[in-house]
Amino acid sequence: MASSMWSLKTNNRHMKLRLFLVLLFTVSVASAQLNINNYIMVGQTRIQIGNYVGAIENFNIVIKFRPQLPEPYFYRGLAKHQLEDFRGAIEDYNKAIEIKPYYPEAYTNRGLAYLELHNYKAAIADYDKALELSPRDAGIYNNRGIAKMSMKDIDGAIADYNKALEINQNFVNAFINRSNANIVKGDIKEAIRDINKAIIIRPHYASAYLLRGLARFQLKDYAAALRDFDQTIRFDPQNAYAYNNRGIVKQELEDYSGAIMDYDLALQLDPTMPNAYFNRGIAREILKRPGYEEDYRIAAKLDPKLDIRKRRMEEDQQYAQQLQQNQQKNNQQQNQQQLLAANTSGQQGQKGGQTQQQQQNQQQNTNQQTDKEKEEARRFRLSLADTRNLPNMDEEEEADNGLVQNKNVIIELQNIFLISSFSEHTTDYERLQYYNLSLEDLNRFNNYIPLMMMTNRNTDEFIDTFKSNIQYFSEKIKNNKISQNYLSRGIFEFMTNDYNGAINDFDQSIKLDQKDMLAYFCRANCKTKMVELVESVPDYSEDLTIPINDNDTTKDKQDEQNVKTKYTDYQKILEDYQTSIYLNPKFPFAYYNRAYIFCKMHKYEEAIADLSKAIELQPDFAEAYYNRGLTRIYLDQVDEGAMDLSKAGELGIQEAYNVIKRYCN
Repeated sequence: MASSMWSLKTNNRHMKLRLFLVLLFTVSVASAQLNINNYIMVGQTRIQIGNYVGAIENFNIVIKFRPQLPEPYFYRGLAKHQLEDFRGAIEDYNKAIEIKPYYPEAYTNRGLAYLELHNYKAAIADYDKALELSPRDAGIYNNRGIAKMSMKDIDGAIADYNKALEINQNFVNAFINRSNANIVKGDIKEAIRDINKAIIIRPHYASAYLLRGLARFQLKDYAAALRDFDQTIRFDPQNAYAYNNRGIVKQELEDYSGAIMDYDLALQLDPTMPNAYFNRGIAREILKRPGYEEDYRIAAKLDPKLDIRKRRMEEDQQYAQQLQQNQQKNNQQQNQQQLLAANTSGQQGQKGGQTQQQQQNQQQNTNQQTDKEKEEARRFRLSLADTRNLPNMDEEEEADNGLVQNKNVIIELQNIFLISSFSEHTTDYERLQYYNLSLEDLNRFNNYIPLMMMTNRNTDEFIDTFKSNIQYFSEKIKNNKISQNYLSRGIFEFMTNDYNGAINDFDQSIKLDQKDMLAYFCRANCKTKMVELVESVPDYSEDLTIPINDNDTTKDKQDEQNVKTKYTDYQKILEDYQTSIYLNPKFPFAYYNRAYIFCKMHKYEEAIADLSKAIELQPDFAEAYYNRGLTRIYLDQVDEGAMDLSKAGELGIQEAYNVIKRYCN
């Protein structure tokens, strides 16, 4: 599918919250359950070491054999939660609660998942239920306070933080969160008192110093703020926010060179921080150093709110308004002085001259003062334009911690499925192949040598085996020219990229047996690969085209002809898939592959319908879930797409978690 199809919107992440990881789970140790217990313990261990995908595999097995147990759903939900598949986690928490209604940890974690999806009402409802079941859990009060803060219920949030601290007097996160609530409320001094208490409990907590520095900055206590940012950097040298905010303080103290050094360090740690570019541009411009225009350009590109041109236009408008108001005030004063001078006898000439001179001096001083105020306002406002982002409360989390959802992946449709064959030693390949009863007749005819399977994975390493199979079936065709032998040879010719030879054999197979569903299916696959091969070849003809005049429509006609040709090729492919479906309506791979072609033709609704049918016929069809998820997200059906991707991830396609994080949360 064209890359432009997947230009999807991204959403901002909510603050991270530590999950309640409950790793104590007992099951009766009857001999028949020992293996199940082992799978559960291994799954729990995998969660502890961060192997969340592996944990999901373990709990899938437990759920398959013990679907009545609530714990495997809970733990699988927890693993999905850590992979930032919040919708999938909620679905598992729902199942755990359905089986075990009195399950406070499930309500708590589901509340966290709802909070991540900004569904604050649902989160609060879950926390309420969790507190009914576990009224002395300080963590639940703390999390409910965060949800209330998100709904701007500041007093309600503070009440929850108070309750959390009543239960646990050393709950650092509750102090930090109550401090944030007091900052929003405008009580900066009270906020600082809470952070002080947090620092007493955890003297090496870098984020607490950063937050206290921000609070002190708001009180214009720059020296104290500077000390706090120094401490943050001492305990967390990789904290880009600390360098950025220390640069702002230095800039306020007119240490522009020192500020630039801090912005440089911040951008080394986080090259995507728009505020650091913006503030460095200000400092460079003040010092008349080169590079400030480029800094402004990058800042505006990363965050349109930091567009220097728009900001200066706004400031100029404010300056013009201020100047007009000052002029009106001066005119009023001048009129009053003229009236006073006119009513003063005997001294009009002398004092009138003095009044006029005073007025001119006053006007000049006023203009100078206004210009100075304008420059000061610009310097101050632009410096404070930095959005002083708060850090994550979970100081252990890194921007890239190796989790699968943080890895760079190319987002594209999963490939079409083909008939291929592997040796008996390839069983360790992860999700390498499917087996379908539709292949049984062909396998039985070939006496299962070679064994035909369905796959959409790269098979280049087996080409030598495939060439041997071509020779084998060529010998069989010499003795027995029947449909199955041509079909089998065509399959292996196709796998060795001999597309013309494969097409000829598929045509011959269909000629001998017009009801051979697999022959139509294989011919459609071969045509698909041939079209993709043609599309992948660069067209250099445009570089050699010289336009004769401005009205030349040669290129437009050529492009239109190319579209028509491609559409015709796709139509022929669809006809073969349609015939396959007609001959065997229960063959899921024909629906899946036809959906792939529909996506190529931008017929997304038809593609979704075919993928849904494929899933109905093959419930564990991970690739079909994945492609349907991508297609739904492209159509702005984000929730449905996220659930499809969650299922694809659950079934083993790890890239799904990356897509969920980038486009669904």
